[in-house]
Amino acid sequence: MTTALLPYEDDRQTETLDSAPHNLDAEQAFLGALLYDNEMFHRVADWLKAEHFYDPVHGRIFESATDLIGRGSLADAVVLKTVFDRDDGLKDIGGTTYLAVLMEGAATGNAAVEYARIIYELALRRELIRIGNDLANAASADVEVQARELIQEIEQQLYNLAEEGSASRGFVSFKQALAESVETAAAAYERDGGLSGISSGLKSLDEKLGGMHPSDLIILAGRPSMGKTALATNIAFDVARNYQFEIQPDGTKKTINGGVVGFYSLEMSAEQLATRLIADYTGIPGYMIRQGTIDATQYEEIRDACLEIQGLPLYIDDTGGLPISALAARARRLKRTHGLDLIVVDYLQLVTSSKNRSGGSRVEEVSEVTQNLKALAKELSVPVIALSQLSRQVENREDKKPQLSDLRESGSIEQDADVVLFVYREAYYKEREKPREDTPEYLAWEEEFRRIEKLAEVIIGKQRHGAIGTAKMAFDGARTKFTDLETRFDDSPS
Repeated sequence: MTTALLPYEDDRQTETLDSAPHNLDAEQAFLGALLYDNEMFHRVADWLKAEHFYDPVHGRIFESATDLIGRGSLADAVVLKTVFDRDDGLKDIGGTTYLAVLMEGAATGNAAVEYARIIYELALRRELIRIGNDLANAASADVEVQARELIQEIEQQLYNLAEEGSASRGFVSFKQALAESVETAAAAYERDGGLSGISSGLKSLDEKLGGMHPSDLIILAGRPSMGKTALATNIAFDVARNYQFEIQPDGTKKTINGGVVGFYSLEMSAEQLATRLIADYTGIPGYMIRQGTIDATQYEEIRDACLEIQGLPLYIDDTGGLPISALAARARRLKRTHGLDLIVVDYLQLVTSSKNRSGGSRVEEVSEVTQNLKALAKELSVPVIALSQLSRQVENREDKKPQLSDLRESGSIEQDADVVLFVYREAYYKEREKPREDTPEYLAWEEEFRRIEKLAEVIIGKQRHGAIGTAKMAFDGARTKFTDLETRFDDSPS
C-alpha cells in the first residue's frame, strides 16, 4: 500500500525528495496501528515526533492524534475526520477516507513499534544527508569561515541530532515549556531537601541556591589561595560520589541523584587533582601524600580509598590552553558516551578563544569564552561552574570582601553569569598581619586568628533566580576541604 506525496513546485524538487531515505508503507502501517489502538502512543512518545515522518500529511495526522491522546480523548478515523475535513494535502491522497484505509492496514503489537523505529531511523538518515550537504556547500563556498568553526558547528548539529532526533530544537510551545517547568518542580518536591538542582554537598550553599540548576553558568571567583579550586573539587567529588541513576524504557540512564562530572583542569595536572580528591576522601593532608611522609597505615588507607573511588563518574581533562570550541566538543562527546550532569572549568582565564584575535582585546576574548560557556550550559542542559580570578584592586581596599566589580574583565563575566560566587576567608589576610612572636601584640593576634582560622564565606554576589547573600562554612587548609559549620574537624592529622 503506497500513497502519492503532496504536489511540489517542480519535478527536480520531487526527484530530490524521492531520493531521500523513506518508507511510506511503514508510516502508513504505524499510523493505522496508532488510530486503531491509542495505547501505541505511549510506547513511542519519548522519541517519535511529527517531524520524523517523510510525508508531511502523515506528520500532521500523527501530531493531531497525539494531541488528542494527550488530552485524554479518543483519536480514530471518525474523530480525526473533523480535523482534516478541509486539509488540502489529505484531499490529494484520498480525503478523510484515507484515515479509514490506514486503520484497515494497521500493523499490530511489536510490529508497529518496529515500524516506528524505521520511521525514526530514516528521519535521522535524512538529517545526516542534509548536514553533510550543508557542510560540503559551506566548506567550498564560504572561504572566510575557518575550518574549525565549521567543524564546531557541524559537531553541534550532530550532537543535537543524536540527543533530540533533530539538528535544531527551534521554537518550543508554551505548553511544552510549562510541562518542563512542572517536571522541575516535581523533581524538587520528590528530592530530599527540596532541591530543584544538583546538590553541591554543602547544606549552607544549597539553601541559598536551591542546588545547581541545568543551563546555569556559575562563576566561582576569588583571589589566589582563597580556596576556589578546593571548593570546586569538593563539589565535583561530592556530585560524582552521590551519582545514582535509573534505566529508562529506551535503555538510557536517567540521573536521579548526584551526576556525571566533566572537570577541565587547565592549571593543575590530573595527578595533582587526584591527590586533592584522595586527601578529601581519606582525611590525610595533601602535603603528606605529596611528600611521602605517611606511615604504613595511612598508605593502606590511601590504597583502599583508590579502589573504592576509582569507578566514580568523574572525568578529568588537563589539556592546557584549551580553545573554547575544543572544550565544547569534548563536553558533547562525554555526554554522548558516558552522560554528563556537571561541568567544572578551572579556570576561565586559561580557556582560549577559538578565533584568531590578533587585534582583539583580552576583554573580547573572555567575553567570547563566557558567552560560549553559557551557550554550552543551555545546549547540554547542565550547570557549568567556571572559576575566575579577581583583580588586585581587592588588596587595596580596607574591606577585602570581593565585589562584582573585582572580576577580571568583569563586564562580560557578570553579564553572562547566572550566579556569581566569591570565596572569602578572613584568615588569609589575618595571617599576613602576624606580628613577631616576642611582641605584646602577638597573643591578641593569635587568639583572633585561631577564632577565624577555619571559617570561610561563599558570598553570592549575583543570582538571576534568587536572592544574594552569604553562605558560611568551615575550611580545613591541610585537607583543602570545605564543610558545613556543624561538621567538626579532627585537628590532629591522621
